[in-house]
Amino acid sequence: MIKSIIITGPPAVGKTTVAKGLAKEFGLTYLSGGDILKELAKELGFQTQGDDWWDTPEGMKFLNQRADNSKFDIKVDEKLKELFMKGNVVITSYTLPWLVDDGIKIWLAGSHKNSANRMKARDNVPLEDALEIVKHRYDENKKLYKKLYNFDFGENLSFFDKIIDTDELDANQVLEIAKKTVSELL
Repeated sequence: MIKSIIITGPPAVGKTTVAKGLAKEFGLTYLSGGDILKELAKELGFQTQGDDWWDTPEGMKFLNQRADNSKFDIKVDEKLKELFMKGNVVITSYTLPWLVDDGIKIWLAGSHKNSANRMKARDNVPLEDALEIVKHRYDENKKLYKKLYNFDFGENLSFFDKIIDTDELDANQVLEIAKKTVSELL
């Protein structure tokens, strides 16, 4: 069994790209906490199609709804912990690094501006809108996780195995650093 890997960082920093690349490189299963959360939203009647759903008005509505009802996040996190402990997975999750002790943990650092530029290119969103969305998602997630688990998302990064600053790198460069890190820690 190979250790599980967690990729996290601010919204639109490149987590999915890196996680999928690592899964392919090391023959692991890719899982997204966001996808599991979207399944729960779909059960509630939300139309969750597309990778950029979180950035739509309906996705923002669900984000705000989660702030009032933490059962969705707790259910997702319990499922992710269970899958994480089995090994052989790469998971993108905002919370999992703070909830488990083992595995390889990588934080993708990046400015809101950098994330907004990624979102603009990925989702064809005007830069000003992308910047507003990124800031809103980051702030709301930070409040939610402080309330839910009492940790400060993005502040104490000392327990991460690697912190990669993505601001001056393209996606391939970030992935290569992540691959090297995982190779050294497996």
